Amino acid sequence: MSDVLSRRRLNRATLARQYLLERAPGRAIDAIEHLGGMQSQAPLAPYVGLWTRLRGFAPDELSALTEQRQVVRLHLMRNTVHLVSARDCLGWRALFRPLHAAGFRAHFRRGLGDADREALLDQAGRLLAERPRTRGELGRLLARSRPGADPSALAYAVTHHLALCQVPPRGVWGGTGPAAWAPVESWLGAPLRPVPVDALVLRYLGAFGPASVADVQLWSGLTHLREVVERLPLRVFRGEERQVLYDLPDAPRPAEDVPAPPRFLPEYDNLLLSHKDRTRVIPGSRPVPLPPGNGATTGTFLLDGMWQGTWRIRDRTLRIRPFTPLRRTDRDALLAEAARLCAFLEPRATCDLVLEEP
Repeated sequence: MSDVLSRRRLNRATLARQYLLERAPGRAIDAIEHLGGMQSQAPLAPYVGLWTRLRGFAPDELSALTEQRQVVRLHLMRNTVHLVSARDCLGWRALFRPLHAAGFRAHFRRGLGDADREALLDQAGRLLAERPRTRGELGRLLARSRPGADPSALAYAVTHHLALCQVPPRGVWGGTGPAAWAPVESWLGAPLRPVPVDALVLRYLGAFGPASVADVQLWSGLTHLREVVERLPLRVFRGEERQVLYDLPDAPRPAEDVPAPPRFLPEYDNLLLSHKDRTRVIPGSRPVPLPPGNGATTGTFLLDGMWQGTWRIRDRTLRIRPFTPLRRTDRDALLAEAARLCAFLEPRATCDLVLEEP
């Protein structure tokens, strides 16, 4: 009979692996690999995500990794932009080729008209070999010889079918820049080296487990993973609803009474997005906000390991909006952590804290 893990025990296990019970020592690139990459639709969001997880993290560390091409931002899991190490980029990109192609067919195929896709991708490859280009620029150049096609659809055909990454200055702290794309292999100076999907599943469990097959598929966007999961040497548990959960044999599974301090997360943080059953971190069925912007200005916060409100910083004022009234001890601990967030985001200025009424 499989051991049963309570929802609170699942919460503590996932928080431990996410470095959210206690900030971890070590390098940013090691944390990025351990976490299986970080959501980076908002390009500056990973800076807050690493600050909340690592001791002594400074933005210059991730900026340097980005500029030195040790980490890259590209479409991977769920066909969304993730920040991953160069090694994981080269190993994982091919696993998601069918997912990205299916995303294009579902949303952009009609805009191609009668354009020949292979000729289109060949031309795009030559254009991108000259220099990084935005989707807008690619679409305009490719449409010149394809008068019946939608320039936007042409550009999306390229970014969904070629292995491309977004390049600096986008994603650099204190900098700015458009989403310009370059071929992964030329940018990193190495060929794609596909790894088995088994390795991807193990990395997911190390960062988000224990988890069900449906959880792994939701995080990755890949399908038909049951056979993969069931052939791996994993421990099997049951959740409170008797669902089957898989885990690495020696992964941490703390007791449910281990304290969980307040933590501020950036927008799009994978903690809130990477399980089919999100009740281990989200009370009820509250939808996760997906705000526009470059990141590092808004997000969510955890109290006792659960998502309990949102935050936003503007004009050197950090506004915290809890979903429910807070106990005094929770309020004091949350404000103390908020002051540390302000010092990270506004190191050269005084930042006001405003705790709004729920």
